[in-house]
Amino acid sequence: MNNSEVYVGLDIGTTSIKAMVCENVKGQLKVISVGVVPSAGLNRGVIVDIDKTARAISQAVKKAEVKSNIDIKNVVVGLPANYLQMQRVHGSITIASQGQSREITDRDVIDVAKETLTQSISPELAVLDLIPTEFTVDGFNGIKDPRGMVGVRLEMKGTLYTGPKTIIHNTKKAVQQAGYGIRDFVIAPIATGFTLLNDGEQDFGTVVIDLGGGQTTTSIIHDHQLKYTFVDPEGGQYVTRDISTVLNTSLRNAERLKLDHGYAMANLTKADAQVDVPVVGENTPQQFSEEYLAEIIEARVRQILERSVQRLHAIHAPRLPGGVVLVGGGASLPGIVQRAQQYFKESVKVYQPEQMGVRYPRYSLALALTMYESQLTDVDRLIKQTLQQTDLITSPHETAVKPRPAQANKGQWTATPTQPSTANQAVEKKPAHAKKNKSHSIGNRFKSMFNNLFD
Repeated sequence: MNNSEVYVGLDIGTTSIKAMVCENVKGQLKVISVGVVPSAGLNRGVIVDIDKTARAISQAVKKAEVKSNIDIKNVVVGLPANYLQMQRVHGSITIASQGQSREITDRDVIDVAKETLTQSISPELAVLDLIPTEFTVDGFNGIKDPRGMVGVRLEMKGTLYTGPKTIIHNTKKAVQQAGYGIRDFVIAPIATGFTLLNDGEQDFGTVVIDLGGGQTTTSIIHDHQLKYTFVDPEGGQYVTRDISTVLNTSLRNAERLKLDHGYAMANLTKADAQVDVPVVGENTPQQFSEEYLAEIIEARVRQILERSVQRLHAIHAPRLPGGVVLVGGGASLPGIVQRAQQYFKESVKVYQPEQMGVRYPRYSLALALTMYESQLTDVDRLIKQTLQQTDLITSPHETAVKPRPAQANKGQWTATPTQPSTANQAVEKKPAHAKKNKSHSIGNRFKSMFNNLFD
């Protein structure tokens, strides 16, 4: 098997760690195996005990290795969007040789990427990714790949993603301690939004809600870009705890009840359906109705969805043609679509992988990581190479980028948590030179919303 065509996605979740091995066969990604183990050392999506997480990662990847019969050396790691910040950036270089225009090469793309990275960021942040939006050659813009063109001046516009150094360092350390190299870091909402949505959903706008175990991430994908993300520190783990507390049963029993008998809407249960629940301090199980169990689940699900809606209303997000796409383990709850439709007036659907053996929403991120990596263009890989060469992604101690005096409010995006200890968001602020699209009123409203968000 050609290992250069094999990708391993590592989803380090709060409740489980998944390692998925995929092979790119003639442009089609085929799932070969997946290893899943319970998580350890994580809290609300963030690694808090490197040793425990490293052992769990090692177990998950080894399971995938045994099933696939492939010696795994490197993995594509998903990063949570906690305290993610986004900044529009611009760089330009002169490529003329002795005053004459010449053909643009790979080296020029790397050089303009390095110039684009000379931005001032907070010392506690590290660069996670740089995604180009367009290149300009001698004033001609809208170029996706400038290589082979002839010009004097090359410019690049893109989005710079930064996040806390602690998250990057702990993740890198845990993966390396588990015995594996890091092929790439990919921010979770970017992986899911850029691969699981179709072209129209990415273009016209879609809300993606990742109902994870430790937290819920709400993101907006529009114009093929991540425009907004908000992390709620509650997820499926809180549903399990509610069941455990109310029914006085262990967390393990509560999780089993949620998976086997849970509903997101109580009115979908059978009126006479009963479940046996082992109760702490009792010798024999007690019976509770499925409806009562669903009421416990429903209360927490309502709370999570309400907060997502409130955050979207706070930024005056319009209804988007792509509707709402639910991913993550919580999206498997029966009735979750009907429940979400009560809060989101647009269409709601659950993304479910089509590949055999992983046809469950909980595998969405692991699959998206492999898809994202396999779909990178040559230009994307050159920019990734630039980040790796300058150690921007992985350096835990040094300043992430060469500092330069910042120009206030020039194309800046910001992340301003309303509750720094529990919730965080990233949102675009006053994008410079937003393109007008008269043919799509929803696009104009969306861009106008971001233009005026902090006015």
